[in-house]
Amino acid sequence: MDKQILYLGDTALKEAASYLAGVMSHYRISFDYRASAERFESALIEAGYRAIVISDYPSKNFSGRQLAQLADRVREGMGLLMIGGWDSFYGANGEYAETVFKEVLPVRMQSTDDRVNCPQPCLVEKNCAHPILESLPFDTACPGIGGFNRVTTKPEGLEVLSARRFSVRRETSGYRFSPFIEAEPLLVVGSFGKGRVAAFTSDVAPHWVGGLVDWGDSRVNACADGAGPIEVGDCYARLFFQMIRWTAKIE
Repeated sequence: MDKQILYLGDTALKEAASYLAGVMSHYRISFDYRASAERFESALIEAGYRAIVISDYPSKNFSGRQLAQLADRVREGMGLLMIGGWDSFYGANGEYAETVFKEVLPVRMQSTDDRVNCPQPCLVEKNCAHPILESLPFDTACPGIGGFNRVTTKPEGLEVLSARRFSVRRETSGYRFSPFIEAEPLLVVGSFGKGRVAAFTSDVAPHWVGGLVDWGDSRVNACADGAGPIEVGDCYARLFFQMIRWTAKIE
């Protein structure tokens, strides 16, 4: 059976990549993996993947030609999901902001360092119904994250989830919670040609994933081949599974 997903980044399978690899293994999504330190191989472009997931994978691993070819594949129907981190979107070093992916993704990337670290509460807000959020209790249980890449939603993009930061101050009468006026895009979806595209601006693994990794009433224990074991919340696992399933058009 051909692999459904090409997963790039998150350091290595024994490290941060164990989280998403474990989720895909738990839900029986087949995938090939390349670590963050590995160069992208042109042969992968014609391998017939349903979607590519890029998460903390340095843009220098691609040639400009390879990125253009991947954009063509998305236009033809392959899905693309970018997950946030130091080496995603603009990141620390201007990763994808001036590549062809600025046309492909449903968000506009910044032209400077876009990393936002949140030492105080940053809650995930649901904006609308979407298949990615199916059966997830956003209306009753609001998870938190620890950081994200700052982007803006394109007019044609749909901002499914937002991240709202809070300032917490201790006063004599107790604690005062003050929400930031503007929420920030967290999950934005759209299309590019025939392909589905999605941008999740926080991380799938610690530390930015924050409390989201434990979201749910039960636990999921999983371990992909070659990866480290994970124990995560069932709602966390389902969110990322449904993110990949929607982007890849997996029934």
